[in-house]
Amino acid sequence: MAEPFQVALDEGDIADLRERLRRTRWPEAETVGDWSQGVPLAYVKELCRDWGEEYDFGFARRLNAFPQFRATIDGVGVHFLHVRSEQPDALPLVLTHGWPGSVLEFLDVVGPLTDPGAHGGDPADAFHVVVPSLPGFGWSDKPALKIPRVAALWDELMVSLGYDRYGAQGGDWGAAITNALAKVAPERVAGVHVNFAPVRLDQGELTASEQRALDDLQEFRRTGSGYSAEQGTRPQTLGYGLTDSPVGQAAWIAEKFWAWTDHKGNPEDAVDRQKILDDISVYWFTATAASSARMYWENNDRDLSTVDVPAGVSVFPKEIVRPSRRQAEQRYTDLRWFEELPVGGHFAALEQPRLFVEQVRGFFRLVREA
Repeated sequence: MAEPFQVALDEGDIADLRERLRRTRWPEAETVGDWSQGVPLAYVKELCRDWGEEYDFGFARRLNAFPQFRATIDGVGVHFLHVRSEQPDALPLVLTHGWPGSVLEFLDVVGPLTDPGAHGGDPADAFHVVVPSLPGFGWSDKPALKIPRVAALWDELMVSLGYDRYGAQGGDWGAAITNALAKVAPERVAGVHVNFAPVRLDQGELTASEQRALDDLQEFRRTGSGYSAEQGTRPQTLGYGLTDSPVGQAAWIAEKFWAWTDHKGNPEDAVDRQKILDDISVYWFTATAASSARMYWENNDRDLSTVDVPAGVSVFPKEIVRPSRRQAEQRYTDLRWFEELPVGGHFAALEQPRLFVEQVRGFFRLVREA
């Protein structure tokens, strides 16, 4: 049975964070004039100064404005938001985040999804929205779980909430879980929508745009995938430094907001500093650096098998993997929605909430009726 939940921050923990930030032993600056060696020293110092001196730690207040719960599902404690629409025929929808994300990614889209009429939309597009924290992330338990097991937990959660037919949406690890739901509960999943669609990009004769996407992916593998190798092979070793050092945790996450967003040179062109610090704060105050990294350890064998329920794919231009429609159709066998967006990156709901909502509404219009 789900119990109401509220995020509580202890003043002693905030004071401890500020003291750790003040006592940071800094490395020397990078020897290049860009981010190619990692996050520049000047940026991390400014970010962490704001975190310790200016930031309001308001992520808890913003999160607590939404109905939250914790439930034990098949022995695993799961934290989730559950926001019901006033529209009686709203479609239930489970939204799943990835790393280094959290349920906070979706706070700006919950209102437009549950109450479209109040946000310039059609009430017929309403959803009942469920947003769980992945196991090992946020305020959920910290077991080591493979993707199919997480998908089974999500299905059990949705059924326990009274939803025998629902949609699923996700990016990053959330996309993997969304895809797995299509296999775990195809009889209940009305359709899946992803803004991250890993598919084979190196098959057949490529168009110019397909070749650019493949080149970008190969460059990511060459220069941008070190975090994945470390989290996938030594998550515990990494966890000691990130759990003990707030600057380490901040830099580890902030780099991804630079590497994966659609910005003009500074990650805050795409996601404002408050929201970056919100996200970092979730990992710090829940001490989930090691447990979230274990997702990579447990799931090194990435599943690229077909997804056979109705599917929608939205491709944002700064995403890591950018398939063409032809390539997406090789994996999503019932692809009913495919769009390439003009702006946005990996954190679609944070970077471009309006476009994200439009994409989700557009796809699920096609599958609302059983």
